[in-house]
Amino acid sequence: MPYTKRIDGRGFDETRKIEAKVGVIKRADGSAMFKIGNTWAYAAVYGPRNLHPKFLQDPQRGILRCNYNMMPFSSSGERVRPGGSRRSKEISLVTGKALLPVLDLEEYPNSVVDVFIELPQTEAGSRCAGICAASMALADAGLEMKDLVSAVSAGKVDDKLVIDLDYAEESYKDGSVADIPIAIMPNSGKITLLQMDGEIKKDELMRLIDMAKKALNDIYEIQKKALKEKYHEVEM
Repeated sequence: MPYTKRIDGRGFDETRKIEAKVGVIKRADGSAMFKIGNTWAYAAVYGPRNLHPKFLQDPQRGILRCNYNMMPFSSSGERVRPGGSRRSKEISLVTGKALLPVLDLEEYPNSVVDVFIELPQTEAGSRCAGICAASMALADAGLEMKDLVSAVSAGKVDDKLVIDLDYAEESYKDGSVADIPIAIMPNSGKITLLQMDGEIKKDELMRLIDMAKKALNDIYEIQKKALKEKYHEVEM
């Protein structure tokens, strides 16, 4: 059966409903919440602070450490096993690589910036939601940044190119599925993350990137608005 319309009624280039807020965790140096559909990501930043043990320190620049964790009851699919996993380690690594290009860690030699990302509820797009929340939390912590980082999933369901796949689309059984998380620095348009699970043609990938950039610019505006709202409240 051909995939003629999205299960939740969205247009093929539309994201799920998005909410964002910063300053949600009081004792963190910076924090943020990013919700897209039924996927919730909370990020907390601690640092820059001295890195211990000292043999891990870099005298030239600070180190960014990211920790991504889906809570056991969070998934729309099978229950997530508590503790670290190969998947959580891989996502922690790519999250750090997606965020590094906007940070100037040479200002913080021998230091570490820790980013903890917790997902209490997920329904697809969790790594992208985590990157969006982490980017906002880093800005909330006052680190010097060239830009924010905005992320969204794109992909192909059967023969249709779509933005922001939900769980029903990721697990679609009547055709092939390709899932492609994308992160960019919105002001420069530079891509900081591009992964792919599935198969897609080169021309379709280029079209998807163009579709994603429009959605990512909308996400960027939501991220900026959340940051401005916090500091507007402080000024008042």
